[in-house]
Order: sequence, then structure tokens, then C-alpha cells
Amino acid sequence: MNNVDRPEFEVAVIGAGFGGIGTGAALRRAGIENFLIIDKWHRVGGTWNANTYPGVAVDVPSPIYNFSFQQRSRWSRFFAPGNEIQRYAEEVVDQQGLRGKLRLGCGAVQARFDEAADLWRVRTTDGDEITARFLVSAVGALEQPKPPAIPGIDSYTGRLMHTARWDHSFDYTGKRVAVIGTGATALQVIPQLAEKVEQLTVYQRTAIWVAPKPDFAMGARSNRALDFPPAQQAVRFIGNVAVNAFLGLGLALSDYPRLTSAVLGSGEAALKAYLFSQIRDPELRRALTPTYRLGCKRPSISNTYFRTYTQPHVDLITDPIEKFTVDGIVTEDGALREFDMVVTATGFQVMDKGATPPYPVHGCGGIELGEFWDRNKYQAYEGVSVPGFPNMFHIFGPYGYAPGSVIPLIEATAAHSARAIKEALRRKATRVEIRRQPHDEYFERMYARNKNTYLFKQGCADSRTYYINYQGDGPAFRATTQAKMYWSNRHFPLDHYRYTTTRAAAVAAHADLAQALIPHS
Repeated sequence: MNNVDRPEFEVAVIGAGFGGIGTGAALRRAGIENFLIIDKWHRVGGTWNANTYPGVAVDVPSPIYNFSFQQRSRWSRFFAPGNEIQRYAEEVVDQQGLRGKLRLGCGAVQARFDEAADLWRVRTTDGDEITARFLVSAVGALEQPKPPAIPGIDSYTGRLMHTARWDHSFDYTGKRVAVIGTGATALQVIPQLAEKVEQLTVYQRTAIWVAPKPDFAMGARSNRALDFPPAQQAVRFIGNVAVNAFLGLGLALSDYPRLTSAVLGSGEAALKAYLFSQIRDPELRRALTPTYRLGCKRPSISNTYFRTYTQPHVDLITDPIEKFTVDGIVTEDGALREFDMVVTATGFQVMDKGATPPYPVHGCGGIELGEFWDRNKYQAYEGVSVPGFPNMFHIFGPYGYAPGSVIPLIEATAAHSARAIKEALRRKATRVEIRRQPHDEYFERMYARNKNTYLFKQGCADSRTYYINYQGDGPAFRATTQAKMYWSNRHFPLDHYRYTTTRAAAVAAHADLAQALIPHS
């Protein structure tokens, strides 16, 4: 048996954001050391490395935006800026002993399962091929920017940039700037731009629900309090419960429609009252009031977003965009506005064909994962495993995420992946694959549960939410609590997977054993 049939690594992890870092830590806790983490960027942190636009910050409290196995007690603010979150990622890499497991500046171009040898072959951007028995896709959901499909955009000659690809070499001070989009990212960047530009024009397609942001500087006293483990654990628990309730309570209560409606109605009344306290102009307030139910899209928090529109040099445009020109943007009412810079705050391709993951993955029989999902709907057991793609696990897979902080999701799916891999190694199996029946039962249960939520019953499709993908389904979330997500990923029956050994892999193992028995001089 040639050496090419023996994998170089036990596990290859694609992505060195929080998903990949959490996976690496889970593998080490499971006693698995022969693994490699690759990433196209030259620093770890994933979305916190890619997104450096003005005002970027975490939108859940800093004391809970950290791993349970390495909680940080030193934050500058209750909602830390993005560069501080990226530094925390570096700290985790060092403390968890993952620095030597990294290969940065090396992205995946293609992954193919070798059925004869039960291993994955990953072709990289530097032209190499990495072989690994098991593959973990830890590419984040907020990875592929979604440019707006507007006629003439390629003809625009001013500076055009997506928020996730910010060009810091361009000085927008005193310039005429447009922002397309009013989602969670735009909500952070718009107030920052308004402080420096001559004229700011915001093109809004869909208004966003906004709550006040309970942010404050984390001084020495509050940080010292977090040094006390019981206090830190209490803050983490209470914070996670609160964020899960704010972002996902309505989804988790989908079996109780009247209660769900009452909860959402109360939330909407509170947020409308907040908007009234910030904007007294009735026409402007009406334009900034969502016409869809709270929860259809991910709500956000800000203390400055609404008031930015009260400044004389800031305009809110709700007329649809018709096209770009070489100098600016034309709306359907015929108005042309010229700009020095246009920022597209139009989000990411979530569960879109060709974007999740953003490289071709070929499983058994050569079937490509994106094509499989396109034909059969997005699906994965516990958001982790897909039949026909043995030895492969997902950290951000379909029907995996219960809305809240993303850290519990990462810890849950990373633990699931490490548990299945460890069991395969214990059984000396070279192939582990989710069985069709438990997979299908999970998918059917989650699909039906998601379709029963208010997202599909109360006009949420008109909100253009990324919770609903191009197929009209909701694979970006699971309508359960995070506690359920956390528990089921750690306690799934191990025999929901099938563990086998191929003849080719068995011969390779025999050759390794024979080589080990040869006396050495």
C-alpha cells in the first residue's frame, strides 16, 4: 500500500475562526493530537479578522462571548470592539496549545472523499494536497459577502466596498458617502461614518428592529469581579439565557402560537416606544418602523443609530434603487445622487448555493455537497453530519443553530464532532457515517418545527431575512432552546453513526504494523 493511501493527519479543520479554534480545543480534550487547522487569512479570528469596518463590535455582552473552557475577565467594554474579540481568539490559540496546529494563508479550494482509502483529500490555495482521515468544516456562516444585484454597479467609478472587505487606505473624511442596507452591520457603521463625512445617504430596503444597547466601559472594579469564578459563571449563565430569550424565544415557543404572539407583541411595543424616544418626527419614525414582526430578522442594539438620522447631513432614502451610474445611484423616482464612496452593508450568503461551504466538497459517488443540498434541501443531523459524506463534520451546518450567542453552538457541534471521531478511533474504524434513519428523523422533525414558527406564518418572507434561504426554507436555525442544542449534541446515541473499515485501509494498517515489527539496528 502506497503512503498516499495513509492520511497525513487524523483530522483536518477548515477555518481558524472561533469555529475552528473551538474544534481544535475539543479535539485536544478528546485526546486527539494529530490534526491541522487551515485558513485563507493570515490571522485567526474568522469574521473578527475579516470585518474591520468602523464601529465593528460584538452584539452580545463580552463576558459571555467567550468559551466556557477559557473565560476572559478583562474587557474594555461590556460590548467589546471587534479587534478585542480577535485578540481573544489569539489568546485562546496560545493557551489551548493550537499555535503549532495552524497553517494560515492557506485556504481550501476543493475537498474530495477517497472511498478506496477512507480519507479526505483537500486541495489548497497554495497548490498542496492535504490528506486527513476526518474533515471538519468550520467555515463560518458570515463568511461570503453578499453583493447587491443592482444594474450598473460595475460601471461605478467611485470607491465601492463591502463592509466585510473594508479598505482602510481610503479616507472618507469630508466625502459624499452612501450606505446600502440597514441591517445589523449597517447599524454599527452608519453612526461612525456620519461623524466624518460631508453628506451621508442611507438606502433602506427594510427597516430593522432596534433595542437600546446597555453598553458601558468595563473598569477595574467590574473586571476584578469577573476574576471571581462564581461571579463569572453566574454572569455567563444569566447573560446566555437573556441573549437566547432576546434572539430566539419566539422560535423556541413555536408550539404555543398564542404565547408566541403575546411575547412578540410586548417586545414590539417596547421597541416602538424606544424609537419614539429617539425620533419625534412622525414621517421619519414611520420610515424607520419595521412592517414585519419582531424576530423575523435578527434584531439589534444601538444607542446612536436612530439619532444619526436626525442630523442635517444624513438622509434616509426608502425609494428602491433602480441602477448605478458612473457617478452615483439612481432611484426609481428618477433621482440621481452622486457619491465619492458607496458602502454595501448587504450581509452574507447564508445557506446559499455555492457559498455553504464556499468550495466544492465531493462525497461518496462524487456527489457535490452544494448540489446535494440544492436538490434535496439543506439538511444535517444535529447540524453536523450528512449521509453520503463520511468522516465529515460541520460546525455551522443546517438546522444546528438555536438563536443566541454563537459560542454555545460552536462548543456543541465541536463536541459532537470530537465525540464521533473519538468513537471511530476507539473502534479502530476508518469510516464513520451518520445512519440514514436518525438523520432523516432529525431533519423531518426540525424542518416541520421550523415551518411551524411565525417566520413562515406571519409574513416574514417579506422581511428578506437570512433565516429563510433561496429555497424558501429556514435551515439557518433550529427552533429549540440553546440548552436543547447543547445537550443533544453531547448525548446523541453513538450508534446513530455507522463505523466501518475498508479493505484498503485495513491493508495499510497491516503494513504499518508489519513495519513496526521489523527489528531496527
